[in-house]
Amino acid sequence: MSRHDIWPVAIIGSGNIGTDLMIKILRSDGPLTVGAMVGIDPASDGLARAARMGVPTTADGVAGLLAMSNFGDIKLVFDATSAGAHRANWAKLRDTGVRVLDLTPASIGPFCVPVVNLDEHLDAPNLNMVTCGGQATVPIVAAVAQSGIVSYAEIVSSISAKSAGPGTRANIDEFTETTSTAMQVVGGAQGGKAVMIINPADPPVMMRNTVYCLVDGDADLPGGVHDGRSPGGATAADQVPKYSWIWRIAIDPSPTAEATRLTEPLRTSPAANTPGWLVSSIIG
Repeated sequence: MSRHDIWPVAIIGSGNIGTDLMIKILRSDGPLTVGAMVGIDPASDGLARAARMGVPTTADGVAGLLAMSNFGDIKLVFDATSAGAHRANWAKLRDTGVRVLDLTPASIGPFCVPVVNLDEHLDAPNLNMVTCGGQATVPIVAAVAQSGIVSYAEIVSSISAKSAGPGTRANIDEFTETTSTAMQVVGGAQGGKAVMIINPADPPVMMRNTVYCLVDGDADLPGGVHDGRSPGGATAADQVPKYSWIWRIAIDPSPTAEATRLTEPLRTSPAANTPGWLVSSIIG
């Protein structure tokens, strides 16, 4: 790989998400290289691990990143902090010309769920990756929406308490708001709701996401729905190798009277008075 094919990146946030991302990049054979790991705590385990792995580090936040001698070589910045911190970080990075991939639910830039809309915002200086739950579930909502009018979509994300660091816990409100908005803007649902559960079980549980879609009228659900297949043919598993089904799509063409009563206020489409479908699935 030539020097021109290498993309040095900086990672802001030395917690669980930032450290995991750093390790994945260092172990990959792709064009990305880690040019800087940025934190605010000199005693951070993430910064210490980065230093041991030969990655330049700073504990002075974005100011420290801007002062690093190799900042001019950085082509992309991943922000793995929190929604509030990202707003402050973007204010400092906006005029530098460097592109930012926002891994927080701050949603300053447009939403990107690669399986669904990878090519829509290629020139955006700040691209928002929604949330972990959004990346797992929005492709399912989008796939169902290709086949019928999704009046309402609801997702429940359950994660291990051990994996939820300070940034994640500080972002719970933003997680629900950003994920529910992405289900509408990217997934095509007319209304949406997101719920997060932090599970304290020990040993820690794997992340699980449950998706419910209320589809108005007669829905002709193609086989691709079971893979979270996008209009372009890509699947969620193409982007996330360990993306797997715990309970595959279940379709109830005749929801119970109770389910109909509870969801009636959510039906807002012109087809709301026609027979509906309740589509549900669990993925991990």
